[in-house]
Amino acid sequence: MSSNDTASRAGAGVEVAALAPGEDAARDEFVRAHPRATFFHLAGWRRVVEQVLEHEPADLVARRDGRIVGVLPLMRAPGLITRRALISMPYAVYGGPVGEDAAVEEALVRAAMAQAERERSSRLELRCQSAPSVELTPSGLYATFISDLPSKPEEVLARMPKKARAEARKAREKHGLTLTEGIWYFEDFYKLFHQNKRSLGSPGLPHAFFWKLRKEFGEAVKVHAVHRESQVIAAVMSFVWRKELLAYYSGAAEGADRQWSASNFMYMALQEWSVAQGLERFDFGRSRKDSGAFQFKEHQGFAPRDLEYRFHLVRDRALPSLNPSNPKTKWLRDTWARLPLPVSMALSSELARYLP
Repeated sequence: MSSNDTASRAGAGVEVAALAPGEDAARDEFVRAHPRATFFHLAGWRRVVEQVLEHEPADLVARRDGRIVGVLPLMRAPGLITRRALISMPYAVYGGPVGEDAAVEEALVRAAMAQAERERSSRLELRCQSAPSVELTPSGLYATFISDLPSKPEEVLARMPKKARAEARKAREKHGLTLTEGIWYFEDFYKLFHQNKRSLGSPGLPHAFFWKLRKEFGEAVKVHAVHRESQVIAAVMSFVWRKELLAYYSGAAEGADRQWSASNFMYMALQEWSVAQGLERFDFGRSRKDSGAFQFKEHQGFAPRDLEYRFHLVRDRALPSLNPSNPKTKWLRDTWARLPLPVSMALSSELARYLP
């Protein structure tokens, strides 16, 4: 595919090409200024995935008169059985094209489709928040939960649904739970994250992945821990993006939610912390529509919004199905959940690169 071919299809002088070495700063300048770009559109996310999980970068940029007017973050994700896929973006809940206008975004998508065909990839997967203009195969599996924050920390509890509010208040007043922020809780977070992933029957992510995120993004990465007396019973890693907090990875000790409503308290207190920091929106992240996590977030008073994931199937005949919604994978999940924690953590480091 030549730049001229892409420009003639999109019109308006749009040229699409692979991101060149040394262009990360210019690409990020565009991303940070674009109202619909996300934390995962930043080049730093690609660098971490490339360094730790060895996915190959395939970012595309659109230009008019030599000026960047659009970005499609893209990586080649290896397949455990099938050929590698082109994904925007691996290990991220958001991706897809962002451009100055619809013509730019269409040019980026069509260039990625052509690249997937040329490379004989298994598929092109775009994790869009808004549906692209190009006709692609949709997936209605996921929704996201994003809400404006109130102006005062004490208003967080007041606006929660009655039952969730009572549970959070009980966790604080009766059980004495507290939330504290600090990178020194990193190891507590990492262990609790893997405990939860194992109990769900799913591999986690390598230690190096989380540590590289902290190194790459610095103070934009936050770790919070929930204490009951001196014990850390839950933890969450979040990302600050503009005036928003994205609560992304988390874990809770076995029985902590049942006995002390740890997660209920944690996300209430995390919103209070966000307001105190001057943040204006809270992103509760992605959940499958048939999952307990989806129901939990609704229970907290968050309204779901469908994610407009789109696929262009090349060698694949169907959408990816390696997820807990597929009953055929139940025996795999059950087997994984019975593994000793050190074994599941060790195996996760090997398997994670195939589960983007």
